[in-house]
Amino acid sequence: MAIGFNSIPADVRTGGQFIEFDNSRAINGLPGMPMKALVIGQRAATAPVVAAIPMQIAGAKDAEAYFGRGSLVAAMANAFKAANAYTELWAIALDDAAGAAKAAGALGFGGPAVANGSLFLYIGGERIVVPVTSGDTAAQIATNVAAAINAMTDLPVTAAVDALDTTKVDLTCRWGGTTGNAIDLREAYYQGETSGAEIGAAVTITAMAGGATDPDISTVIAALGDVKYGTIVTAYKDGASLQALHTELLRRWGPMVMEEGQAFVGDCDTLSNLETLGTGIDSQFITIVGGGLSPTPPWVWAAVAAAVDAGEPDPARPRQTLPLPGLLAPAQTKLFTRDERDLLLHDGVSTFMVDAGGNVLIERLITTYETNAFGVPDESYLDLTTMRTLAYLRWAVRSRIALRFPRMKLADDGTSFGPGQPIVTPSSIKADLINLFHDWEEAGYVEDFTQFKKDLVVERDASDPERVNALLAPNLINQFRVFAGQIQFLL
Repeated sequence: MAIGFNSIPADVRTGGQFIEFDNSRAINGLPGMPMKALVIGQRAATAPVVAAIPMQIAGAKDAEAYFGRGSLVAAMANAFKAANAYTELWAIALDDAAGAAKAAGALGFGGPAVANGSLFLYIGGERIVVPVTSGDTAAQIATNVAAAINAMTDLPVTAAVDALDTTKVDLTCRWGGTTGNAIDLREAYYQGETSGAEIGAAVTITAMAGGATDPDISTVIAALGDVKYGTIVTAYKDGASLQALHTELLRRWGPMVMEEGQAFVGDCDTLSNLETLGTGIDSQFITIVGGGLSPTPPWVWAAVAAAVDAGEPDPARPRQTLPLPGLLAPAQTKLFTRDERDLLLHDGVSTFMVDAGGNVLIERLITTYETNAFGVPDESYLDLTTMRTLAYLRWAVRSRIALRFPRMKLADDGTSFGPGQPIVTPSSIKADLINLFHDWEEAGYVEDFTQFKKDLVVERDASDPERVNALLAPNLINQFRVFAGQIQFLL
C-alpha cells in the first residue's frame, strides 16, 4: 500500500521512528460559524478615536471611552451589549457631515407648584425624575430640570434654560443629522406616574425637529476592509445609505467573497411612514425593525433586535417570542393591530408583540426583499432565518471540503490507487456531502434526504482537470408560524 505522507520524506536514510499527524479526519459533525457584529453611528467631536477606525467593544464602557458618552454609536453599542454580552462586537464611528444641523426641542413648565411631587420626564426612552416642592416657580422648575438632564451624560441631548423664557428648557441633540429628530420627548410613561399638571407644573413639549444632513456611510463601507461582519447595525435609514449598504452586502454575499452579513435598521414612526420606508428598499440583506411610536429611539430598536438575532445559536429557528430587553413599547392605545402588523410584514417591516407584562417580544423578523430582479413578487428571501440558514450551509460546505481534502490529488472515479494515497474523486466528495447533509438534517436545518441525494451532482470539470463542480439542492427546514384549525361542535 502506497501511503501518501505529508511531511516524512520518502528517501530518508537515517534510522529512527518518524510519525506525523494528519488532522483531515479529526473534525466530525458541524463546524461552528463565528459571528462578529458591527454598529455604525456618529461619535462625539472630542472623542479620542477618530472616525472610520474599527474598535472592538468588550464592555459597555468601551464605546463611551472610545467615542464619547452620549454619542450615537455608544448608545447603539451599549444597547447591543445589554441584550447580548457574548457576541463579538465592533464599532465604527462617523463624524457629523459638514454643515449638519442638530435637532432641537423644548420642555416648557407651568408654576408655581401647588403641591409636592415629581416630574416624570422621558427623553429617548430614558427616565428623568425631578422633585418638585410646593411653591416652586416655573423658572425654578426649569432650572432643576435642565440640571437633572445634564447630569445624565449618556442622554442624547444637552439642556439649557432658554435665555428669553426662563420657564422653558431648550434641548439640543448631541450630534447633527436627521436621526436626532427621532428622539422622543414625553411625560409619565409608567402607570402611577403623575403628570406635572396635577401639582401645578404642567409640561409643554416641543418635539425634536430641525436635524438635517446625515454623514455619508460610504466612508464606513470603505473602512470595513475584508473583515466579515455577520450582523451590521446602522442608524441611517435614508435611501442613499440603505442602497449603499445593500450594494456592499450584495458584493459580500457573492461566491468569490463569501462574507455574508445582515444589516439592521430601526424606525419608530406611524404605520404609513413605516410602510413607505419598507417599500423603499428591496433587499434580502436588510431588516427594518418597526418600533411604532415607541419612546425608545429607532437605533436602539435596531441594535437590540440585531443582538438578539445574533445571539440565537440555531440559524433556522424562528425568532418569534424572543424578548427584546430594554425597549419600551408604544402606549397601549398606539400599538399596531394585528391587521396593521400584517400590512407591515407585507411591506418589508419586521414586527413586535407586547406581552401581559408590557415586555416587547419579536413577532417576526423579515428582510425587505419583495421582488426579484425582474420585478416579480418573490418570497424566497423573505425571512431572516432563510438568509441565516443559507449563510451557515455555505460555511459548512466550505469547512467540510477544506478540512477533509486540504492537499489532495484529483482522479476520475474508478481510478485504481492505494487506499493511503491523498487522492480524491468526485464520488468520494459526493459521499462526504451526503454525510454532511445527514449532519444538517440531525441539527434541524434541512429535510428530505431522498430529494437531496437524487438532485446532488458532483463531477469533474470538462475543461479544467483540477476542478470539481457540485450542485447541491438542500430543502431548507421551515418555521412553525401559523396553526389554523376549525372546531365543528356538536350539541
